[in-house]
Amino acid sequence: MTWGDSLQNFEKFMVEVKNVIPVSDSKGQAVFGPVTELGHEQVLFCSDNETGLKAIIGVHNTTLGPALGGTRMWTYASDLDALKDVLRLSRGMSFKAAISGLNLGGGKAVILGDSRSMKSEAFMRRFGKFVNNLGGKYITAEDVGTSTQDMEWIRMETPHVTGIPVAMGGSGDPSPVTAYGTYLGMKASMQKLTGSDSLSGKKVIVQGVGNVGYYLCGHLKEEGADTYVFDIFEDKIAKVVADFGVNVISAEQVYTMHADIYAPCALGATVNQDTIPGLNVSIIAGAANNQLLNEVEDARRLQERGILYAPDFVINAGGLINVYTELEGYNRERAMAKATGIYDTTLKIYDYAAANQITTSEASIILAQKRIDEVGRLRLYK
Repeated sequence: MTWGDSLQNFEKFMVEVKNVIPVSDSKGQAVFGPVTELGHEQVLFCSDNETGLKAIIGVHNTTLGPALGGTRMWTYASDLDALKDVLRLSRGMSFKAAISGLNLGGGKAVILGDSRSMKSEAFMRRFGKFVNNLGGKYITAEDVGTSTQDMEWIRMETPHVTGIPVAMGGSGDPSPVTAYGTYLGMKASMQKLTGSDSLSGKKVIVQGVGNVGYYLCGHLKEEGADTYVFDIFEDKIAKVVADFGVNVISAEQVYTMHADIYAPCALGATVNQDTIPGLNVSIIAGAANNQLLNEVEDARRLQERGILYAPDFVINAGGLINVYTELEGYNRERAMAKATGIYDTTLKIYDYAAANQITTSEASIILAQKRIDEVGRLRLYK
């Protein structure tokens, strides 16, 4: 590829970015559209030809503390899709930390590519160098497509990483705590809807049975829920069926089957204007980030249909809580105990939404932003 070709591709990409969320300066020129609109402090594009690494790190807000958020590796349809994902995910992490009472800001990273074939020690260590260049403003962790082994490799290049193996003094896989918090969010939702938080005999659809979805199915089996699962990877399906005796459904059934709860536990945006009309559930409560394609309009569509939505960044906060305790000297019991607060936080959001006649999505964002603003004002008086 010639320099001219590269420049032409870059200019095309920037035109696409400006069209995502147009923002104009005083001269009417579009600048920094999506970054400005969502309130980000910094976005770092990372590229290394030798290893083939392409990544984007988004730092949304550091008012409460350093931006902590996992690194996701995924095969995106385009660079623009990757940018949009990291911007939404990092913003969600700001709200997640705030609503959970943690002294952390919001950040996230995405690595573009196939996590099953592209990763190597050199690849992940090169990413670790980029993280280290931010000087602690961003702390990374495990997410979709990355593992504790990856965090160990990143740790070789930077101290700004959590979720490292237990043998190295870390917390290991955060998925069990994420799953536990999601499970408590389900129970709080059932309590709000029926007056009882029991999930025994309830039909639950779990979409995505990777690490978090797998452990979530374990909690559901223990309580006697009737669980139905779908995943694009056959090996994950086989494992969860063998271990917990769940039922397997098709991709189409996920959005049409009659059930009590739909739990999105894979990628986001599965709850949208196309899927909402066919949903036949009473509650949406899952571990995936950014479940609503449009957090305003889709939340209203759910409310109009009488479907109770548990805001994703509230009930999937267990993983963040887990790695946060790692920064203090890790203790799994303390992490699980702190995660139990997700139950009461979920009910608090439902009550606030009802009292103010707004959606649960709006309520969660308002309460999270309130803490960020209040702490931000306090720091002005240092």
